[in-house]
Amino acid sequence: MKTISGQPLSNRRLISLAVASACAAFVPAHAQDAVATDPAVGTQVVVTGIRASLQSTMNMKRNADGIVDGIVADDIGKFPDTNLAESLQRISGVSIDRSNGEGQKVTVRGLGPDFNLVLLNGRQMPTTDLSDLSGRSFDFSNLASEAISQLQVYKTGRADSPTGGIGATINVMTARPLDNPGLRASVGIKAVKDTSNDHLPGMLKGDSVTPEASGIYSNTSADGRFGIAVSASHQRRDSGFNRAGLANGYQGPYLGSDTTAGSTLPQPGQPGSQNITNRPGPNDLYSIPQNFGYSVNAIERERTNGQLVLQFRPVKELTTTLDLTYSEQKIHTKRNELSVWFGQTPTSTSTWPGGHVQAPLTYQETYQTPQDISVVGGDYATKTKNQSVGFNAVWKATSDLRVEFDAHHSTAESGADSPFGTENNLSNASFSRGNTKIDFTKELPVLSMPAADLVNQPIQAAGSWFHNSWQKATINQAQAKGNLKLFEASDLNFGVSYTDSTNRSTYSNVQNNTWGGATKPSDYPGSIFQANPLGSYFKQLGGHDAPELFGSLYTFDFATLRALTAKATGNAAGYLPNFASSDTDRELKEKSSSGYVSFGTDWDTAIPFHSALGVRFERTKVTSVAQVLPGTAVVWGSQNELPITFAGSSYSTQDASYTNVLPSLNLDFDLRSDMKLRASAGTTIGRPRYDQLQGGLSLGTIVNYFTGGTASVGNPALKPVKSKNLDLSWEWYYSQQSLMSLAAFHKTMDNYAGQTLVSQNLYNLHTPVGGAYYKAAIGSGCTVADTNCIRNYILNTYDGQPGVVKTGVKSDGNLNGTITGLPTDPLANFLTTTYANQKSATVKGAEINVQHMFANTGFGVQANYTYVSSPTKYDNANTNDQFAILGLSNSANLVGIYEDAKWSVRIAYNWRDKFLASTVDGGGRAAPVYTDSYGQTDVSIGYNYNQNLSFQLEAINLTNATQRQFGRTEAATLNVTQNGPRYMVGARYKF
Repeated sequence: MKTISGQPLSNRRLISLAVASACAAFVPAHAQDAVATDPAVGTQVVVTGIRASLQSTMNMKRNADGIVDGIVADDIGKFPDTNLAESLQRISGVSIDRSNGEGQKVTVRGLGPDFNLVLLNGRQMPTTDLSDLSGRSFDFSNLASEAISQLQVYKTGRADSPTGGIGATINVMTARPLDNPGLRASVGIKAVKDTSNDHLPGMLKGDSVTPEASGIYSNTSADGRFGIAVSASHQRRDSGFNRAGLANGYQGPYLGSDTTAGSTLPQPGQPGSQNITNRPGPNDLYSIPQNFGYSVNAIERERTNGQLVLQFRPVKELTTTLDLTYSEQKIHTKRNELSVWFGQTPTSTSTWPGGHVQAPLTYQETYQTPQDISVVGGDYATKTKNQSVGFNAVWKATSDLRVEFDAHHSTAESGADSPFGTENNLSNASFSRGNTKIDFTKELPVLSMPAADLVNQPIQAAGSWFHNSWQKATINQAQAKGNLKLFEASDLNFGVSYTDSTNRSTYSNVQNNTWGGATKPSDYPGSIFQANPLGSYFKQLGGHDAPELFGSLYTFDFATLRALTAKATGNAAGYLPNFASSDTDRELKEKSSSGYVSFGTDWDTAIPFHSALGVRFERTKVTSVAQVLPGTAVVWGSQNELPITFAGSSYSTQDASYTNVLPSLNLDFDLRSDMKLRASAGTTIGRPRYDQLQGGLSLGTIVNYFTGGTASVGNPALKPVKSKNLDLSWEWYYSQQSLMSLAAFHKTMDNYAGQTLVSQNLYNLHTPVGGAYYKAAIGSGCTVADTNCIRNYILNTYDGQPGVVKTGVKSDGNLNGTITGLPTDPLANFLTTTYANQKSATVKGAEINVQHMFANTGFGVQANYTYVSSPTKYDNANTNDQFAILGLSNSANLVGIYEDAKWSVRIAYNWRDKFLASTVDGGGRAAPVYTDSYGQTDVSIGYNYNQNLSFQLEAINLTNATQRQFGRTEAATLNVTQNGPRYMVGARYKF
């Protein structure tokens, strides 16, 4: 008999089939045995310890069709990292996005979270995220790692893989009892010390140490016919993060020659120009800060996971599995913020760095009347719940035919877990701010307000808003597949599937637009606002001890202040969220039917190789239903903001459909018994985000005095992004637990949904800015930038006339009241975001990966580097709306390992280069948001007291790395964030 890789041809084919079954997108029943099989000797490897985990991961990669990477658990109940995303980032080509110091979402080979499909045991799972109601990205923070047996990352397309992952398809596998017969169990406990909690004001601090507990139990009957597995975990974590930044980004950009009244810098020779150092030239592009603030944020997270698996094998040819999966994550957020608003450019003093594109090094404004210092707070909580019920049956009908059926019903639901809604803000103000300066030359931007006087101008309530968001996603999916052996060295894979997916979200907003003041300082006891040393919360950032830094950050108890403000205003309902009805209600349904066929053959040639040629056919129908809430008026209620009033609602329904034929070819050459060359070509698709598909026009709630309003509308007829992929990989398995691999990839993508900003008038809404009253105020001597002067003039002169209502005088002497846009006033301008299939892009890159164990010393190293590039880049000097690929960045990992019978040590450094995070800033403008390069060091140490009892010590972000985002230039800081190291000590007992 001919041999390939030192094995009989038929044996190699059987191993390939076994591993293919293990790695197939919906065959969880065989994963453990398959990945634990050493192809070199044909024996089973028990997955225990770091070295065995690395070897099992190698076997997964070595025997798969296409390019596959992964991670296998060190032992039952023991995954390498406490967070699945943190584990995935150790794989070449995988980068992560962090939230609250923890991995949350993944980017693979330059393709962001929305273009990577995540499966649980081969099943497409629903996902909800209140911070991103319209995204498809999976939030890995919902899943605890203790019940996970392995992660599989498919980087190339295959006919039997579900669609949706252009970057990768990631399969999260949980344990199955019949795969590991006998009794297996472990329990673990941990104590967590998150030092970010220590850097919060006392009012916000949580518990210094929080607990975690987990357990997993797996057992089978003596005859091997019945199996049960139960896993559960409960985790609490109190943490925080502190941030300084421009929440709405920069105003502009403007050309140095622009002369927009109230917005641009004075031209040379004009009054005020003498206060500008190194002024941008006439053809240079510059931006000006808008609103800047410091915030402290406390996060209380509680996560509960559980799974029950029942298996029955009545005969050896048939295995049935019933599984129930549950996860729940509760997040309680408390925050306080101090912020200011810039907007009177002609009175400014500034210094500039030079260059074609610029942001100021320092920027200061001088005011004729006192401005507000915003003291803001929030207290809200959310709950996300995921549930899944699934059934799987695998039947080996004959020695040549294996068939399988799998079905599941899964839901994900997120909503409020607090009487105060899913997000809120109580804004308060002291109207005592004089000259205000911000210095961007330090790591922490330094805000100074030397004339601020909060003693003589105490803090009082201003505006507020209470959001209530709800989202539910449901997936019903049925899949059937088969594998038929043909001849001696060929096989035919075939299958069909049907997926019914529904994503619905609602949103309501209760807002008080009393930004000029809602109450009197005397309505509150003097002790309700507590001053805290601001710089002490940013000690990891240079500039925190600058003498000119404004010294105090004010905190308050949200519930107490809310109740006092509601009482003082006599508007109890205005300070609670609306749980009874919604302002927006959107539902998107996708129904997909698919079928595939794939033919695989082992070729006994001079260089033996395996080929897998397949095609997948898929048809999807899209139905969008959206509530439309028309705007009725624009009302100028405070210095710079003009809220929109809404009335009435209606629903719109739109349908669309698309069909795709997706071919794939995977080749696997055995250059030597320890060396492989892989080549892959195929077409994959990635579906648009829900907001890109969702019909129904949605207006922003406020028209900004300087920049106008915002709106958005999706396009249900969008086609998915179609990517033509070429991959090449060389792999050298030079010892049992060591390898070197090189990979190159090229993706050509069409039908990218380009985001377009359209400037337009909507709902015939008129703005008082620029109207007759406004022009009279300018004629009286008010400047365009002095909005207090303009408002005071209109409210004094035209009170009682159409659209003008004066309600009183604020503590700073300015008037309170509303000025409503009249039919004779100018139409309000809105920047409306919409989408169309109008963009194409290419992504190419290379990966190098080394895993080496130093003989029997116990020492080892893992290292990888990923290079990614695309000609489609953001042009920072271009002020128009642009298309660019988000998340594109190089990345690297270096992991040092030591393990013996007693000790195991892992030191891991992960680095990700800077990348474009968004093409729209916080103010809704077309502007880049870049995330700066970031490196983090994590350490884990384990000690085996005996065969059953072990202890662990872990440190996350050991070097206390901070995060930063910037705008059109690297000096244009948008925000900086400080978290802190996290330490965990635990014990695990294995039965």
